Amino acid sequence: LLVTELRGWCRGEALDVSHALMVIVPEEIEISQIEENLETIKCLGRVRVRGRMYNPRLSCLAVLCECKEKVVRSQVPPEILPIGGTGTWPIIMVGGNSEEATTSERSDSVSPDRENGARGETLLGSSASSPEAIIRAVGDLLSKIEKPASEGSSYRRLRIFSGTIPTPSGEESLEHWLEQAYLMVEESDCSSKEKRRRIMESLRGPALAVVKAVRTADTEYLEAIESVFATAKSGEELYFAFRSLQQKSGEKLSDFLRHLEHSLTKVVQRGGLPADRANRTRVEQLIRWAVASDMMLVHLKLRERRENPPTFLELLREIQTEEEYEASRVKLSTAVTKIHARTEIESQQSDVQTLKKEVKELKALLSAMATTHCTPMVDTGEPTPQTVISSGSLDFEMASLKKQVQRLQQKAKTRVSCTTIPALPVEEPRSMPTMVKYLPQR
Repeated sequence: LLVTELRGWCRGEALDVSHALMVIVPEEIEISQIEENLETIKCLGRVRVRGRMYNPRLSCLAVLCECKEKVVRSQVPPEILPIGGTGTWPIIMVGGNSEEATTSERSDSVSPDRENGARGETLLGSSASSPEAIIRAVGDLLSKIEKPASEGSSYRRLRIFSGTIPTPSGEESLEHWLEQAYLMVEESDCSSKEKRRRIMESLRGPALAVVKAVRTADTEYLEAIESVFATAKSGEELYFAFRSLQQKSGEKLSDFLRHLEHSLTKVVQRGGLPADRANRTRVEQLIRWAVASDMMLVHLKLRERRENPPTFLELLREIQTEEEYEASRVKLSTAVTKIHARTEIESQQSDVQTLKKEVKELKALLSAMATTHCTPMVDTGEPTPQTVISSGSLDFEMASLKKQVQRLQQKAKTRVSCTTIPALPVEEPRSMPTMVKYLPQR
């Protein structure tokens, strides 16, 4: 029946049945996962999904795929185990004269579902229309075909590590690689075999040669690599190195805390410090060497909390909140300073404009007085005031204008004093008899 559906589907999509196959997958599987898993069958070549259709009889998705190479039944397995998965995906194909065998194999591969359906019918019996019985049968069927390991198959691959020093371009350092590897081993839901495969495929050169001798468990792989390529410092040496760390100039307190935590984790792993003392040691190191953030430490009250220290995440959250508050306060202070500076500049510019206006009026007054009166102006010996003002400083410009106004006022006073000298009164001539009286007698 499934082969007949495959034939009809290929005819509707105008695909060559010799280059097509159908795979039965759960509903939550993505197209990229289907193509990636089918391409692991090398004889198929490149595989592309051409259509998906829900099959109510199987409660799964039937996916039509087109292969670059011709599908040969003897070379293609009847089912495929997805990467990181625990269940298999049945593969339906049309393979020449072996079609009947393929059909029977497909029937065998989906037989558990049919058995579940038959079991459901047996359980239902005469009360097949009961909603509770239908729900129980459907739940029984879904529990058989569910693939809970789809999350593990989407876990990203580890980057390449070879153990060569210096670290070549495109490879990961030992420290970062070990962090990702331990995270994959602890968090991934895939099998131990799949974890070992992922670790092996990320190793090259000397690192791969070291791991080849260890083939029992994935944790031993990582322990072997760490013992060979990691630093030879003991826990005590790492502890003393941790105690010498101090905050750099311009370094944020949150960044310094992350730096401390990275070093403290190594100390605890190497046995240089008990794990239950890590929180207290972290706080003590902050109090001692966070020299650029004394006020923030006072606000956080870390000295008073030394006996009951916070964890790393709690402390990091508190420091980040304090840093955000400090940044917003500095930003607000900067904005207020800019407003005050702008107001002061505008006031200075207004004063400059007023002085320029006064200079212009005084010049006009001097010109009017020069054209009205012909009295030569007294040369005071002072140089002609310069009106060129530096554009770089408003204070210098205001001082120059004030001096210029004073000089012009002084010249104006001098010119006024020269042109307004009072005329001497002219006495009338005395009478002649009086003048004769004083003439000498001849």
